[in-house]
Amino acid sequence: MTQPPGDLRQQRLEKGERLKALGRSPWGNGYAPSHTAAAIHRQWGDMPQETLERDAPRVRVAGRVMMARLFGKAGFLQLQDRSGTIQIYCQKQQLSDEDFAVFQLVDIGDIVYAEGTLFYTKTGELTVHVSRFTIATKSLLPLPEKWHGLTDVEQRYRQRYLDLISNTEVKKTFLLRAQIVEVLRRYFASEEYLEVETPMMHAIPGGATARPFVTHHNTLDIDLFLRVAPELYLKRLVVGGLERVFEINRNFRNEGISTQHNPEFTMVEWYRAYATYEDLMRGIEQMLEGLCREVLGTTAVSYQETALTFTGPFRRYTMREAVVELGGVPLTVVDDPVALAAYARKEEIRLPDEAASHGVMLTAIFEARVEAQLIQPTFITHFPVEVSPLARRNNDDPTVTDRFELLICGREIANGFSELNDPIDQAERFRQQREAKRRGDDEAMYYDADFICALEHGMPPTAGAGLGIDRLVMLLTNAASIRDVILFPQLRP
Repeated sequence: MTQPPGDLRQQRLEKGERLKALGRSPWGNGYAPSHTAAAIHRQWGDMPQETLERDAPRVRVAGRVMMARLFGKAGFLQLQDRSGTIQIYCQKQQLSDEDFAVFQLVDIGDIVYAEGTLFYTKTGELTVHVSRFTIATKSLLPLPEKWHGLTDVEQRYRQRYLDLISNTEVKKTFLLRAQIVEVLRRYFASEEYLEVETPMMHAIPGGATARPFVTHHNTLDIDLFLRVAPELYLKRLVVGGLERVFEINRNFRNEGISTQHNPEFTMVEWYRAYATYEDLMRGIEQMLEGLCREVLGTTAVSYQETALTFTGPFRRYTMREAVVELGGVPLTVVDDPVALAAYARKEEIRLPDEAASHGVMLTAIFEARVEAQLIQPTFITHFPVEVSPLARRNNDDPTVTDRFELLICGREIANGFSELNDPIDQAERFRQQREAKRRGDDEAMYYDADFICALEHGMPPTAGAGLGIDRLVMLLTNAASIRDVILFPQLRP
């Protein structure tokens, strides 16, 4: 870490030694406050001055010094705690000689503890008139004066603790994130879902087409994979009779890093027996509309200067309809594999391989020509079987599945489907995935024999979905990058 300019750190170390000489530890213990800053403002902030002077409420406060105005024998400090800021006033005649000597050793960034009575300053600011004071934690390094430029953006992510201290808006983002997760939990509890935990290390990675991270278990002497999705374990629980389950889970995918991708990310995934993908789409509409109302007070959200509305019902297109109506691909081309391949070559749309099937080509064209146009919350349904190895085939058209994706601002927010509970079909899909992996597809799934065994014991008709919490928080906090909503995003060394 870069050392502070001059010998500021050395000066602070020397102040720490002087604190020890006064019998105070520079890194103390305890010092419990009686009130947070917000609680003080809430309880006494509107009290008339005469009443405040008469009652002289006594409080204990603790926080980090963010600002200091010193006048020799007195001074004002602005303290910041988890709830906000409060001003304190230290005056030599009100403190013991030892406490005032400690006060004279204060630096910006120190964490201090104070006891005193409340009063209004001449400018009307509610302030603690301190009678007892100490430095609870001595800060050896100064706080950054400001964050600016690309270099400091990177530093903000690397030193998130300084980012949280210096930027109140950043703290608000993560408080809102916590609130969003809490509201989601309450929603699932209200729908009688059981919150569960499933393994994060898998012998066979499954539940999503993604490249996994590999680790090794020394005692068992086997390679294990960090979870790419909890799906197959959650469906095992449905087989076991837990008919409504959800998990707020961390997933790990060995993929690129971008404004929308982090190698580890948070999702909520849920499964409901005796439901269809249509039921889950309606449920997501209700869940997101209620979430926005509770957290933001409105369903009208502004994201990067784009006005979004989370009032249901959301628009719906089948993938085929979207490619024709929004992508501008003629219907005769969409339904003809040879013509579709020629269109992809002409438009320079990248396909996985020369032998790509009709469904794979259609999906690639959808992603290249349509996704970016889907700004308002929109469901895309009826994904091809080839790109949906765990989804149930549609009754009327077995080449597509009862699957949906929710897209907002051109990015996937949720994915779900009526689950494939046919063990024969699922086994064949796994074999096809295994063959794709043999041909070089690193993201194809493995064959999971135990999951097939679970299906052969019988899974009720079930629908399941996963929703990306990081991307949802991005939308609701107007964050341009996923790094802004993950406390410690992955960065290059």
